[in-house]
Amino acid sequence: MRASRSACRKCGACCIAPSIVTALPGMPDGKPAGVRCVNLNADNLCRLFGRPERPAFCAGWRPTTEICGIGYEEAMCNIAALEKATAH
Repeated sequence: MRASRSACRKCGACCIAPSIVTALPGMPDGKPAGVRCVNLNADNLCRLFGRPERPAFCAGWRPTTEICGIGYEEAMCNIAALEKATAH
């Protein structure tokens, strides 16, 4: 089944729920799952968006209905479930 694309609501769930194992600006040891990225501003916008130092992991996220659901809470649950399913 192919994921259906949707417009990003800029809720910040993809900058909070997943872990990032590579270093990123302000977080040299990566980011644990459930921890707000230090590069996410108060409006839930990434300060690194469009910049070369933005991690490849982040640049690879694409909003889909299956992941983002209908809002922040559903997105957090969906991404947390993916995180758990893919944990080593």
